[in-house]
Amino acid sequence: MATERKKILLRLDPAVHDALARWAGDELRSTNAQIEFLLRRALADAGRMPKDAGRMRRPGRPAKDDSGGTDTAAPAEDPPGDPDGE
Repeated sequence: MATERKKILLRLDPAVHDALARWAGDELRSTNAQIEFLLRRALADAGRMPKDAGRMRRPGRPAKDDSGGTDTAAPAEDPPGDPDGE
C-alpha cells in the first residue's frame, strides 16, 4: 500500500517558478516532479537523504490498484490458435 504524499504550500519568486517550469518541460516532468527531483538530488549530494525515503514516482498517471478502480489497459494478446501473432 502506498503512503500518502505530503502536501505543502511553496511560495516562489515568479521568475524562479517560470525557470523551473521551463526546465521541467525540457525534461518532460511536471513542475512539482522537477522540484522533488532537485530536492532529492540536493539531499543525496549533502548526504542527508533519509534511508527510508521512497523512490520517486514514475512519470505519468499513478497505476490503479485493485480496490475498485478502473482497470488499466492490458497488453494486447495474440488471437487463440495463432502463436506467431500473424
